[in-house]
Amino acid sequence: MASDKVVQLSDDNFEQEVLKSAVPVLVDFWASWCAPCKAISPLVDGLAEDYDGKVKVAKLNVDENPSTPGQFGVRGIPTLILFKDGKVVDQVVGAVPKNQLEGLVKKAL
Repeated sequence: MASDKVVQLSDDNFEQEVLKSAVPVLVDFWASWCAPCKAISPLVDGLAEDYDGKVKVAKLNVDENPSTPGQFGVRGIPTLILFKDGKVVDQVVGAVPKNQLEGLVKKAL
């Protein structure tokens, strides 16, 4: 079950929700057919709860929104990219353990 703290992104709202965000944003680039994406989805939802108010957690379906992943060189999914002040801070590709995701998020705090 997706967390209500997770922002659903599209090519249309990406700039407003991510690049102009006042807080750091962790973006999960995913697709519905991607098994590793489904595997880490609960971890991503958990981060949204754990860091509520400090970091915005968002998801972008790459099949429905093809232009944004290309802008950031997303070639494999899941790719999680951490943005702060409209710039990429760091990223991880693939289903990684929760402690690695937390380490990523902490780079922006």
